[in-house]
This record gives sequence, C-alpha cells and structure tokens, in this order.
Amino acid sequence: MLGPITIRYPFRPARRSLATGHVSDLFGLADEEPPHAVAEGVTLDVRPGDVVLFTGPSGSGKSSLMREVGKRLGAADVAAMELPDVPLIDALPGPVDERLSALAACGLSEARLLLRTPGELSDGQRYRFRTAFALASGAKTLMLDEFAAILDRTLAKVLAFNLRKLASRSGVGFLCATTHDDLTEDLNPDAIVRCHGEGRVDVERRDVKKNGSASRTSFGSRTAPVPTGRTSHGGITAATTSRTPAA
Repeated sequence: MLGPITIRYPFRPARRSLATGHVSDLFGLADEEPPHAVAEGVTLDVRPGDVVLFTGPSGSGKSSLMREVGKRLGAADVAAMELPDVPLIDALPGPVDERLSALAACGLSEARLLLRTPGELSDGQRYRFRTAFALASGAKTLMLDEFAAILDRTLAKVLAFNLRKLASRSGVGFLCATTHDDLTEDLNPDAIVRCHGEGRVDVERRDVKKNGSASRTSFGSRTAPVPTGRTSHGGITAATTSRTPAA
C-alpha cells in the first residue's frame, strides 16, 4: 500500500520578478495565497504487474501524481529513455524472433520501419518504440504519460489493449496517464485514479481477472475485446473489431 501521498506546489514562484509582481497585482492575487494542491493524503494499492490508469482533465494533476507513485515504485519513465542510434531491430536484446514479437506488440512490425533508426521515425512511431525499448530494459514497472496523445484513436486503443496483454503475460506493471476515457475499456486497468483538480482524487481498485474481464459496480458491464484478425497497424491483433459481454 502506497501512501499517504500529498503533493502541493507553492502558488508563487521562488523569485519574484517585475513581471510576476505585475501579474499578481493585475489579477488581485494575495501574497498569502495557499499552495496549489495536487493530492491530499492519497493511498493506493499497487501490486506487481498491475496496470494503473491515472485520468482526469488537463491540469488536474494526474501526471504529477503518477510520477510520485512511479518514484516510490522505482518505475522507469518511457519518455525519458535514451534511445540508441541504430536500426530498431538491432536495438533490442535477445533472439530476432523475440525482438520482432516485442516490436509488433507495440505496433511496429513493418519491415521498412524495423530497418530505420529512432531518429527516422514519426513522433507516434518513436513513442511506440520507446515502449518496446523500455520493456526490453528489464524494468518491473513503466510509466507512460499521455501515451495516447500522439496516436490516432484506433492505434491508441490497440496499444492500450496490448499493454494489458503484456502486463498479464510478463508481470511488468504499467502506470498510464491520459485524458482519454475511451481507452479505459481496452486498457482494463487494475486500478483507476481519477484526478479532479484542487487535490480531489478518487481511487478505484478493480478485480481484473487473468482472462481480461473485470467485476465492478461503478463501471457497469464490460465488454471484452475479441480479436477477429489483424489490422494494418504493424500487425497487431485488433481489439476493436467485435465485442462480446465479459463473464
């Protein structure tokens, strides 16, 4: 059990300048303005291999809270990974077939992409490679901040679905922050942390079974993704083609 977690940021900058003073005077901000609260006494049950979703509107503090949780868990930040300047297929360890599987799980299996270096990829492709590279690093928990922000909606949902599969299969935990509520079903997180701003945070622990289903009361019935083929998105099995009610 992690916590209690309290995060507050000083309202005023450490150094007062002419410009910051002008803003304060212009908008009537008092010198004794209280600190900005991100979280107040939050406790969170995170277990090995859990997928934890931090969600909320922009500026609600979800990324700050996720990073504090990640710091306490010793999680690796996917966005901070330093990438080697070699073709993608050469950047991962292990047998070639295992490298291909790892890259495909993150949406990278087109031959031309595998022969490119990270610097030759688009922003979305590079972020997916960062995820594959981080998984290969051996980290037990990974942080993915706004992992869907630079992906189209179909690919974002497919990536979310594959992160859930990777967690169940490998035991690696994922801390994911996003403003997109439509990814909750495919990510199927073990816990949802909803940040509302001003220090208000709701935490929901969910009973996610190994087959990907979930029993919960506040979310209603969940429909489990049923793969029916392969998409053109790097050969990932699609999670969005059809759905049947989960047990």
